[in-house]
Amino acid sequence: QVQLVESGGGLVQAGGSLRLSCAASGRTFSRYAMGWFRQAPGKEREFVACINLSSSSTWYADSVKGRFTISRDNAKNTVYLQMNSLKPEDTAVYYCAGRYGSSSINPKDYNYWGQGTQVTVSS
Repeated sequence: QVQLVESGGGLVQAGGSLRLSCAASGRTFSRYAMGWFRQAPGKEREFVACINLSSSSTWYADSVKGRFTISRDNAKNTVYLQMNSLKPEDTAVYYCAGRYGSSSINPKDYNYWGQGTQVTVSS
């Protein structure tokens, strides 16, 4: 079992930055691929970024490529999402998720989810 707790969301002006953190419980964090997803009001949950076990590979949605960076610190059981050059269309609830083994961009492949953190970007 893995429990995930996100933090770092908030209100920011367009062009600003935020860093989301997701702290995981348990001693097997390094065995879980991690991802970030987001859901805006009235829309389906969508993939943002994911990272493999060793941080050697990362994947990004086209809409955030070049602006967002996913990273992880296995010693701290934490995954991060650095968000720069934020746009109003980035406004959503952001969720971190974990799955045992390999990475995936499909939210249905993830077994563990945090409660979400709200990110609001004003124009």
